[in-house]
Amino acid sequence: MTPSLSPLTRWRALGAAVLTAGLLALGSPAAFAAADPAQPGKGVRVQPLKSSIAEETFQTLLVMKGLQRLGYDVQPIREVEYPTAHLAIGNGDATFMAAHWDPLHADYYRNAGGDAKLWRDNAYSGNAIQGYLIDKKTAEAHGITNLSQLSDPAIAKLFDTDGDGKANLTGCTPGWGCEAQIETQLTAYKLRPTVQHVQGSYPALMADVIQRYQAGQPILYFTWTPYWVSNVLVPGKDVVWLQVPFSALPGDQAKVDTTLPNGRNYGAVINTQRILANRAFIDAHPDAAKLFSLMKLPVADITAQNNAMNNGQNKQADIERHTEGWIKAHQTLFDSWIDQARAAAR
Repeated sequence: MTPSLSPLTRWRALGAAVLTAGLLALGSPAAFAAADPAQPGKGVRVQPLKSSIAEETFQTLLVMKGLQRLGYDVQPIREVEYPTAHLAIGNGDATFMAAHWDPLHADYYRNAGGDAKLWRDNAYSGNAIQGYLIDKKTAEAHGITNLSQLSDPAIAKLFDTDGDGKANLTGCTPGWGCEAQIETQLTAYKLRPTVQHVQGSYPALMADVIQRYQAGQPILYFTWTPYWVSNVLVPGKDVVWLQVPFSALPGDQAKVDTTLPNGRNYGAVINTQRILANRAFIDAHPDAAKLFSLMKLPVADITAQNNAMNNGQNKQADIERHTEGWIKAHQTLFDSWIDQARAAAR
C-alpha cells in the first residue's frame, strides 16, 4: 500500500517543466505588472493539480477558466495523488488544486507546511459526506445498522466475494485520505479478523459492486458525496448508510467527534472542499485570492456533472462543454467573481 518513492520524489519525476511553471506562478506583481487592469494575471503561469479521480476535472476546469479570464497563463492539469499535490503546492512546484478536503486532508496540509506555505481560506463546495453502505435488502433481512456488526463471522460472510469467509469491503485508493480512515476504523472496531479492505482502481471496483447489486447479491462499500455512485445506488432506496460504534479517525483528527447534528455517526465529519493554493502565490496575487474566496459550486451541480460522466459523457471535450455550460447558466454570478477579483488587484 505504501509507495516505494516518497511523494516529493514522485512529483519531481514528472519533469522540470512543471517546476518551472509553478515557480513562475509565484512572481511578484511588480515583475508581471499588467498594462490592462482587466488582465492582472498577464504573464504569470499557473499550474493546476488534481488527483486520479476523473470527476474532479469539472471543478478544476471552472477555477482554471476564472484564472484565464484574469489573464493568467494556465497550464494543463497535472494528475497526482493528494499527499504529493499538497507537497508540490507547498513547495511552489505547482499553484493550486480545487479539491482539498477539510478536515480529511488535515495531515497532508500540516505535512506540507500548513498555513506558512499553503492557503485554503475559502469554501468551494460544502456538505461532503462519506461512509459505509450496504444494500437495503440485506440490511433489512439481517437487521444490520452498524459497521461493528461485521465482527460477527456470520454477518461478515454475507459480504464475502472471494470465499475466504471475510467480508470484502470496497474501500479507497491509497493516497486519497479516506483509506487511512478506513484502516484506522477497522482496527478500532476490531474488524480485522472478519473484514478485508479491498483497494485498487475505485471506479473499476465500484463497477463490480454495482454489477453484484444488479445480480441481487449483498454489497458492502465506502463512498462519498458528491460523486456519481449515489446516483446509481441511491441511499434509502437501494442502499443504506451504516453507523459506527464510536468516533475513530487517524492523525490530526484523532480526537474529532464524528457524530452528526442528527445524532447519527457514520464515522466521518461533514467535509468542505476548498481550493488549496501556494501561500506565496496568494500573497503576490490578490486578484487570484479574491477569485478563490468567491467561487462556490453546489454539491448538486457537481453530482449532476459526475453522473453525466458516468453515463458516458466522460471525454475531455464533454467536461469542457459541461464547464462552459455551467458558466453560461450562471453568467452573471461568474462575471461578478471576475469583476471583484479585478478590483482586488487595483
